Amino acid sequence: MKPQRDRFHAESLKSKEHSEAYISLCPLLRRVRRVKPATAVSLHQINQFQLGDFFYSTLGIIIIVALLASACTAIIMVYLTLKKERKEKAAIEKKYTELELKIHSFELDTIRYKLNPHLFKNTLNSIQSHAYQTYYALDKLSNVLDFILYESERKFVSLKEEIEFALSLIEINRIKISPLFNLSLKNRVDENHPLYTQQLVAPLITTDLIENAFKHADLQSDDAFIAIVFELKNDSFSLTVSNKISNASTLKKEKSGVGKPNLKKRLDIIYRDNYKLDQFSEGDVYISSLKINLLEHKNKMLTTG
Repeated sequence: MKPQRDRFHAESLKSKEHSEAYISLCPLLRRVRRVKPATAVSLHQINQFQLGDFFYSTLGIIIIVALLASACTAIIMVYLTLKKERKEKAAIEKKYTELELKIHSFELDTIRYKLNPHLFKNTLNSIQSHAYQTYYALDKLSNVLDFILYESERKFVSLKEEIEFALSLIEINRIKISPLFNLSLKNRVDENHPLYTQQLVAPLITTDLIENAFKHADLQSDDAFIAIVFELKNDSFSLTVSNKISNASTLKKEKSGVGKPNLKKRLDIIYRDNYKLDQFSEGDVYISSLKINLLEHKNKMLTTG
């Protein structure tokens, strides 16, 4: 009986030890149970935060895209508006330019109609004053009239044609002065210059300066003179005319002819900033100088078409 009692006592002790171990483990188990739910809640919160960040990021992108689209639309609208305004402005400028050209054309025609009869009258007066030289004068007059009738209607002639006309005009006026009169004529134009034969010179543009010299020059004094110089230098054509002024004639008293104002108006219309006209007195000498930049004028013609 004693061995059985001892075995039972041993088993009781073991059971007691197990109970005590279980009791000692209970707080730890309770702690584990508490920790596990806390861990699950933390992961759920993390997922919620991630979803929120994704939502706000997507919303921000949508807002940025919408703002960019609005900005692009606004830029396109401004561009189209500016393009339309530029087109309307170009159309207005084109109409204004066309109107300005018509006005200038009308003014040039008016000046031309005044110029030709004036030139014709002066030429006839020169021939009439010296009938003995009529044949020679009529030959030169024929050249002048051909130029007036057939070339002056053109918008531009070559420098070669204009100088040939001017030389004929000078020869016609030469017959009314004494053979001993000091008439100096210099032609410094290089005939091989590329601009010499190009149509860049307004017809009859040299007439006023030459005719005024013969009209107002002192033809009686021993020291009287008329000097005429044609020159083509640095792509510019220049005509310089100088003469001693007659005491019986003043340049301010012109009752007929077209005179300086119409010449300047014609030059302004045709050459604009590409010419220079100087007319002045130095003592009893009157000097007229016309300079036209043919190359610049040509470039402007090519640019404007």
